[in-house]
Amino acid sequence: MQPPIAPSPPSPGSGPIVEARSLRELSPQQWRSGVAAWLGWTFDGLDMHLYTLVYAPFVAALLGVSSTRDPAVGRHAAIIEAGLLVGWALGGGFFGRVGDRLGRSRTLSLTILTYALFTGLSCAATQWWHLLIFRFLSALGIGGEWAVGASLLAETWPRRWRPWIAAVLQSGVNVGVLMAVLANSLTSDLVSREPRWIFLVGVLPALMVFWIRRSVPEPAQWQAARLEARGYQPRIRALFQPPVRRTTWLVLLVCAVALTGHWAFLFWHQIQFKNLPDVIDLSPAAKNAWGTRLLFMVMVASVAGNFFAAVLARWIGFRKAIVLMSLGYLVSLIASYGTERSHTELAWWLLGPGFFQGLFALFTMYLPPLFPTLLRTTGAGFCYNIGRLVSAVGVVFFGLFQQVGDYRHTLLYAGLLFLPAALLALLLPEVKNPAIGAD
Repeated sequence: MQPPIAPSPPSPGSGPIVEARSLRELSPQQWRSGVAAWLGWTFDGLDMHLYTLVYAPFVAALLGVSSTRDPAVGRHAAIIEAGLLVGWALGGGFFGRVGDRLGRSRTLSLTILTYALFTGLSCAATQWWHLLIFRFLSALGIGGEWAVGASLLAETWPRRWRPWIAAVLQSGVNVGVLMAVLANSLTSDLVSREPRWIFLVGVLPALMVFWIRRSVPEPAQWQAARLEARGYQPRIRALFQPPVRRTTWLVLLVCAVALTGHWAFLFWHQIQFKNLPDVIDLSPAAKNAWGTRLLFMVMVASVAGNFFAAVLARWIGFRKAIVLMSLGYLVSLIASYGTERSHTELAWWLLGPGFFQGLFALFTMYLPPLFPTLLRTTGAGFCYNIGRLVSAVGVVFFGLFQQVGDYRHTLLYAGLLFLPAALLALLLPEVKNPAIGAD
């Protein structure tokens, strides 16, 4: 097992990150950076999950079929979701590179503009492949924002707060999903008749860019590293050279396996629920209401899971916390889908997978310190998001196990991926941090 490694130290002259003991001791720059990153992640969640709420009736309408049970709906919807995951992966790598070259604040603005513009344009789709293109392009910004926002906070907020920062930042995604749920609920009559209009809500994040460019400066640590490098910029291939090569491969594998299981759940659980025998014959408005209620419950559980994961990280370290949360996700999916359940019973069981989604909060603050400053957003964005290329294939692949209208086995088999994720996570390095109880 690889010995613990320390986070990359700030470059000489950059000054230490203020180790504030309370919120009152945080500087205005730290507050602005924190708010910008949190809002970026919040609107990530909003734009990402608007599609999840309406994809079945919208794709059915684009295909010209009368029923969401038509197998063509599931196949094409999965391809569109795979396009989003591919875009997410490529955006994470591309904007991660831009973030190391251009700066965190500037790149954050570009990612938000990208996902806001193309989410809004999704309402103009008239063919299923139009929607595929728009979702792919919006995902470029969503994937890029993850690495940039995480690195921005890793370089500006106190290191000892990393577990809590991770929980709060990941909860921004959950709040964004709840905002999508609220938007869907407030427009339920309109959306049940014409699902496309919900995508216009996704344009709102673009308004935040004006404030970010005016108020959020580049981190001193990044600026100092750029000055010291005197124009030199490490190439992407440096991720696959000593001393970070082993870490790069391990993080890639863990993220690829875990994200495949996670996204299979996020995508297929809604359509599986709406096709249950005691739900399928409900009116479109009633099914939409159940889908909204279910996603609300899962996201509330996920917020609780984020902070539980933070407690684990402070107690036993990030690496062991990743292992335990992966095993929890595995057990909760087996419990939910190992046997047939009524819709009212299943809704409560799905609080388990929602809770253990806190696993992905841990990666937020765990990954950036593993890489040198000028490779930070490149490394975190590439390793985390390239796993989505695998998960894109996985969403389509596990859909092949569906029976007509029944995706329970799809979800059960996908959940088994969290076992190898946990085993691989045992080999990950641990980040030294005096606030964390593990070495």
